Amino acid sequence: MPSFTSPDQGDDLEACVLRFSDLDLKDTRLINPSSGLKAELDVSTKKKYSFAKKKAFALFVKTKEVPARPFECKEKWWKCCQQLFRDRISIHRHVATQHADEICHQTASLLKQLAVTPNTSKGLRSEDSRNPLKEYFTCNREVSAWLPDISCFSPDELISQGSDGGEVLLYYCYRDLEDPHWVCAWQTALCQHLSLTGKVRIATEGINGTVGGSKLATRLYVEVMLSCPLFKDYMCKDDFKTSKGGACCFPELRVGVFEEIVPMGISPNKISYKKPGIHLSPGEFHKEVEKFLSQANEEQSDTILLDCRNFYESKIGRFQGCLAPDIRKFSYFPSYIDKNLELFREKKVLMYCTGGIRCERGSAYLKAKGVCKEVFQLKGGIHKYLEEFPDGFYKGKLFVFDERYALSYNSDIVSECSYCGAPWDQYKLCSTPQCRQLILACPACQRQGFTACCVTCQDKGRRLALSRTQSSFKEECECTARRARVPSELPQQVRLPVSPRLRPGVGEDGPCSRERQQQDFPRPSQS
Repeated sequence: MPSFTSPDQGDDLEACVLRFSDLDLKDTRLINPSSGLKAELDVSTKKKYSFAKKKAFALFVKTKEVPARPFECKEKWWKCCQQLFRDRISIHRHVATQHADEICHQTASLLKQLAVTPNTSKGLRSEDSRNPLKEYFTCNREVSAWLPDISCFSPDELISQGSDGGEVLLYYCYRDLEDPHWVCAWQTALCQHLSLTGKVRIATEGINGTVGGSKLATRLYVEVMLSCPLFKDYMCKDDFKTSKGGACCFPELRVGVFEEIVPMGISPNKISYKKPGIHLSPGEFHKEVEKFLSQANEEQSDTILLDCRNFYESKIGRFQGCLAPDIRKFSYFPSYIDKNLELFREKKVLMYCTGGIRCERGSAYLKAKGVCKEVFQLKGGIHKYLEEFPDGFYKGKLFVFDERYALSYNSDIVSECSYCGAPWDQYKLCSTPQCRQLILACPACQRQGFTACCVTCQDKGRRLALSRTQSSFKEECECTARRARVPSELPQQVRLPVSPRLRPGVGEDGPCSRERQQQDFPRPSQS
């Protein structure tokens, strides 16, 4: 729901109205502005007048929407002047009779703005190739005009009370943005306005966000995104993946402008999102994986099921029979493809990632090499697949980049404790301060003091504890130093779709191999 701009804020009005330029108010009982205002309109402006009047009226009505009570047939009511209206006719009648002056001022302000926009009359025709409303939006807009009206909600409704009453949104939109810095300022203000935390990356190629807050706040956020002319023709409600969580899942709000909305390390000018692989719906992807697994016993498969994520993501959950690269950053993915290019020659590749965004440019990069027979990608990523097939071919948990670390859709545990080998898939940070690596240590091992990623970090932790200082140190963990930056695959590891090739151990910047840890630390006893 947009914010309503008062009559003396004419400069912000146009941006407000543009958000609902797709609304078609069918009720013809609109207000009649003064004859003086009509007289001031020249012939070329009269067509604009009808448009501006309807949009000003529709905007005002839209700002008065409130959710209907539970179990009501309708989804929304309207609240205005301390009155509750349960049908559209009554709110229209109220606005027409009680707020005629405000609508009149809004109409006049809108006409004033449209008058300085070239070729407006042509643009007002439906299906015209030019859209002056969007042109105006790109060159003259205020951030405040694009924030939803929250005056009808209490502060408690907007602030999530822990993970039980909140929600996390995951989304992305690839589309060319002329002014990413304005989008950054708007997103910052919008998230703060709705008490959302999380991360939003913006670039000239689009936007990528993960935000958490109350369910009301996330709903308003989606509504604003889908009404914004920059994104409404490129996104739909289904593009927003939801999961249980809230603002508590992120320590803060971080919004910034970058060269890429997902860091692959290659300029979008060289590898564009506009040339991706073929998108498959979760249902279509499920059938392809089923067919792929049925060929598991064949000597040579012509299909590769490729996990585009990092090793610590695929460690705790993956599709059966996948090839999971042993890389710790997506920016290593292009080098991985280059080093193992022959594995993909004349192959049909099925790619997947968490929400679909990495596959967009990852598939474009693979296609650009010109060696694959076909390249497909899972639309909506694992997130959407698990919504339809929680007990499908994806086993284990879904890693997420927030303080939850993972989402569970099934009861399968595919990973193990790095110390004792017991089934375990719950990540924790290394206990040594300032080390950002993740470890898989079961409760029994944790009780015995096995809480660091490797012996180097364990020693650093002891020294810091004895000195009682928090002096900084450069991370030089053994589990990082001994890991190959870009692994080289063996051909037979692709031909046998039985289990992914994964080096045991975990970490954000590199894992500890289980074999090496058994040498560094005494093997803990089971308890």
